[in-house]
Amino acid sequence: MNETRHRVLDALADGPVSGPALADELDISRSAVWKHVEALREEGFEIGSSDAGYTLDSVPEFGASAVEYGLDAPFSVEYHDSIPSTNARARDCAADGASDTVVLADEQTGGRGRLDRDWHSPSGGVWLSVLFRPDVPMAHAPVFTLAAAVAVTRAAREAGVEASIKWPNDVLVRHGDAERKLVGILTEMEGEADRVSWVVVGIGVNANVDPADLPAEAEPTSLLAERGDSVDRRLFTQRLLEEFDTLRQDPANVVEAWRESATTLGKQVRVETPGGTIEGEAVDIQFPGALVIETDSGTEIVSAGDCEHLRPITE
Repeated sequence: MNETRHRVLDALADGPVSGPALADELDISRSAVWKHVEALREEGFEIGSSDAGYTLDSVPEFGASAVEYGLDAPFSVEYHDSIPSTNARARDCAADGASDTVVLADEQTGGRGRLDRDWHSPSGGVWLSVLFRPDVPMAHAPVFTLAAAVAVTRAAREAGVEASIKWPNDVLVRHGDAERKLVGILTEMEGEADRVSWVVVGIGVNANVDPADLPAEAEPTSLLAERGDSVDRRLFTQRLLEEFDTLRQDPANVVEAWRESATTLGKQVRVETPGGTIEGEAVDIQFPGALVIETDSGTEIVSAGDCEHLRPITE
């Protein structure tokens, strides 16, 4: 949404305001005011008109302009009803030189998760990718994956769902001894050793989705299932993006924020790494996201892998 349209919306929210007054305030013609109002109506904003002037009566449930309106973070949003992959589209945006761009979709038809697994993304979820260009070396980029996990966990908790993180970035909800997956995160990047060119963080949230519509082998859950009713996806997406924006600006403190939201530390874990399986107690995490595991043969530092929480051994 362009800056003038943002200002029109802000003025309407404080309305009623007449067309001539709005034209004077924004230093545009009355015809331009009318065109902006009509464009906003086409995007789903309900704008009333009376002798007193225009009023903003309601905001669309979801979409680019809906999420941008009132968003306290410097992202522009591109919305798709359906798209093969928000990450793929964000990579295209990166190639075109864009930054601070969010690609958002109601549905993905070709989503991928970690280790090139399928990621099912039916209508009703929050499927988004954040493209940005941090001024950090490539070695520090994994911290943004942790930041995304913290941001979405905080948004879920604000929505009334007691989510937590399994290293490095799976956001789960515990059901007794079982952990059900709520969110998947996939980070991609490009650059040289001393400088990141761009980072794309893909975040897939099972929001207003019935877990029965998701693959059973993934042991999924959703915000809908946990809350017992649907979540306001617009507000949820805004809170997620606002938290992520705050965290990405302070990478040094992301690890501590991750510790506060994670359940992996102190647990017995099994991690499948490119170099083999490591099993032991997860005791710490090191910047930018490596897991420290105490094994029978000593301390292991794991930068990447597929982590499984093991049930505690009973005496």
